[in-house]
Amino acid sequence: MSLLCWGGALPLNAQTRLSSTNTKARNLFEKAQSQAKNRDFAKAIETLTQLNQKFPSLGEPYIVKASLQKALGDNRGAFESYRAGLQILPFSPIHSLDYFALGELALSYGEYAVATENYNRFLKTATKGQRNIAKAQRQLQNCEFAQVAISKPVGTAPQRMPEPLNTFRFQYFPSLTADNRFLLFTGRPTAQSDEDLYLSQQGADGRMGQPVSISTAINTELNEGAGTISGDGKTLVFASCDRPGSVGNCDLYISRRTGNAWSTPRNLGRAVNSSGWDSQPALSADGRTLYFTSDRRGGQGLEDIYVTSLQTNGTWSPARNLGAPVNTAGKDMAPFIHASGSTLYYVTDGLIGMGGLDIYKCSLENGKWSVPMNLGYPLNTHENEASLYIASDNLRGFCSRTRPAEAGVMERDRAVDLFSFEVPKEVRSREASTYTQGRVFDATTKKPLQADVQLYDVATNQMVQYVTSDPVNGDYTVVLNEGRQYAMYAAADGYLMKSLSFDYTNKHTFDPLTLDMYLEPVKSGRTMVLNNLFFDTNEYKLKPTSRTELDRLIQFMRQYKDVQVVIAGHTDDVGAEADNEKLSLNRARSVYNYLVANGIPASRLRFKGYGENKPLLANDSETNRQQNRRIEFEIL
Repeated sequence: MSLLCWGGALPLNAQTRLSSTNTKARNLFEKAQSQAKNRDFAKAIETLTQLNQKFPSLGEPYIVKASLQKALGDNRGAFESYRAGLQILPFSPIHSLDYFALGELALSYGEYAVATENYNRFLKTATKGQRNIAKAQRQLQNCEFAQVAISKPVGTAPQRMPEPLNTFRFQYFPSLTADNRFLLFTGRPTAQSDEDLYLSQQGADGRMGQPVSISTAINTELNEGAGTISGDGKTLVFASCDRPGSVGNCDLYISRRTGNAWSTPRNLGRAVNSSGWDSQPALSADGRTLYFTSDRRGGQGLEDIYVTSLQTNGTWSPARNLGAPVNTAGKDMAPFIHASGSTLYYVTDGLIGMGGLDIYKCSLENGKWSVPMNLGYPLNTHENEASLYIASDNLRGFCSRTRPAEAGVMERDRAVDLFSFEVPKEVRSREASTYTQGRVFDATTKKPLQADVQLYDVATNQMVQYVTSDPVNGDYTVVLNEGRQYAMYAAADGYLMKSLSFDYTNKHTFDPLTLDMYLEPVKSGRTMVLNNLFFDTNEYKLKPTSRTELDRLIQFMRQYKDVQVVIAGHTDDVGAEADNEKLSLNRARSVYNYLVANGIPASRLRFKGYGENKPLLANDSETNRQQNRRIEFEIL
């Protein structure tokens, strides 16, 4: 605290009387009080230190020095002085506020036994209705929780990430792409630097490379901090304060990457931003849902977590408070949504924990967030935790932490570094994720193609992700969750859609996939294989999980109203040839009947069964036979 900011009365106990008749002691004590009265706190502390050294049995000088050190921001010094003084002085209601002050400082340094003792002393000496009684009672609960948590650690302590990371004075708010190749973070090379966004790329050896500025289109002479990047690395949202045309003092901005170029950041507008402070964004894997922190009016506490979603018309929905049980009466901050979309992590001091801002997680269950769970020690400590990020595969986590106190450095000026850790089972997201990535091409020209890539959960027929392949290089990334069966579609105007199927309901391997997709133009003779039509063995009745594909076929036929198609059924070579031909015909007929029943004119549709006569691959393995069992759409 600047001396210019200190006004009114002297700090707590600066005018305390000395319980000694020694002339030298009294003279030094009065000198210190006079220096404090004249706002020369540093000199007063020097004088009191002399008094401590010459008359160590006097407790009052320690107490006065502690209050002055606290006023100057030297919390560690204040802690030591309060503790020394109160050990000497007899237990008395006179020192009620000193007990509370020492309890708070002790808790902030993880000295839980000292904190417990002094909160209890405060409660014993406090008068009825005195301020901070409820807080002291709550802090005792935190002390009890913390001591139990330390005795039962969850996993191992995070480790400071090696160079070339952590070469700045401050680096925090880590965020990764789904493939873990790019690490985004906020950095300040020196204490005087503005906040900027930096990217570090993973090398072939698995180590993160030299951080570089994300883009001159993003970083300016203003602060650009607290950023988040989508799973495919194409959407960036970050916080920036006091920009021209801003809604509040700190707003959220969005930029999109095409090729290697980021667009000029755009304010997310009044549906998302408020007249207050909006920051600490966290994007879902597909970049279409955004969580963030705000201190706007109408919240449940000091800061709350809000959510907004990208709508079909390209605008963001009005921000919605997540409400209880996520938000509390305290500070609820720094949200992170796991790539799976099923688990939310955030920090709060509104729940019982280690004493400051702790990290908690909630799981999404039937559309509602579960009761938050403290992640325990050593991810949570007596320090205020800042943020957390867990990789899509649930194996590695990232966070930022303040460095240990350095000599002569005040608490507020302590440097901040990036840490990583192996994610213990108790901390992992409810679902692990992997990803498929590749490029989309025009099948004829082999040139990269911008296409909509949509992922559906076939069990619910709900679209769970929607990304767009890059128009310059055609690349895309889509996140897949364990335990799910997916239908994925790539579509662009003038092209047949590409249908892909992923079944992870009973899969033992869950490795990332590389899949390039070639889209055929909508022309006579071109075909598309329908990989998400499902039948029981030797049956032709469509299973309910086929409705995602069938509905996409209806959309296609409505979009291209002049197209006529043949629905062709195919089988493998298992069984009698005549039976296979009949089965393939009936399966094609089932698709035909569904389309007709849903408004597609029968005049535009034909169906045919080829049985085992037109295999895609040799029928020499179950994998090949599975591909030969198919329904195709052929353009007439």
